[in-house]
This record gives sequence, structure tokens and C-alpha cells, in this order.
Amino acid sequence: MLEDELCMVCGLPQDLCVCEEIAKEEQIIRVFLEKRRYGKSYTLITGIDPNEVDLSALAKKLKSKLACGGTYKEGRIELQGDHRYKIKGILEDSGFAANNIEVQF
Repeated sequence: MLEDELCMVCGLPQDLCVCEEIAKEEQIIRVFLEKRRYGKSYTLITGIDPNEVDLSALAKKLKSKLACGGTYKEGRIELQGDHRYKIKGILEDSGFAANNIEVQF
């Protein structure tokens, strides 16, 4: 077996690796609203470790599901608009534990 086929974290073959799923279940995620210039609101998602979860792919999935613009930077995801009511369900579908997602209203 080649070294490229093994996970660097757990040592299992890539098709059997569960490192990312375990990382998703252990993280405490906070979702809150931030007001910025000219009264614009942004939904911020923090607490996701960028070393264990691909923030780029997650941000892209959230933007397409919510039909909004956004970005990821400095270990957090920023979405344009108020999406606090919908985020928890989408994150649960992505494999994050429901009891580890804190939404501030």
C-alpha cells in the first residue's frame, strides 16, 4: 500500500478514514448575527477548526443552499443576510452534531 493512500492522522486507508466525521462531532459551533455598515447584516459561523474541516467547501455548500453571497476567512464563515433560522438544519445535514450548534437569536 502506498503512503499516499493512507491518512496522515489515523493511518487508515483514505476510503476508510473517519477523521473529518469525528472532528465535526467534537466542535462547538456558534452562529450569530453581526450588523455592519449601512445596516447590512451578516450571519457569522465560528468554532469550526479549518485544519480538520474544509471551510471552503462548507462555505460553498452554505452559499448555494441559502442562495446568498459570503466568504470564509480567519477561521470563520461569513454569509450575507440573516440566515440563523436555517443554518442549524444545514449544518446537521453536513454531519455536525445538533447539540454542538449554538444559534444566538
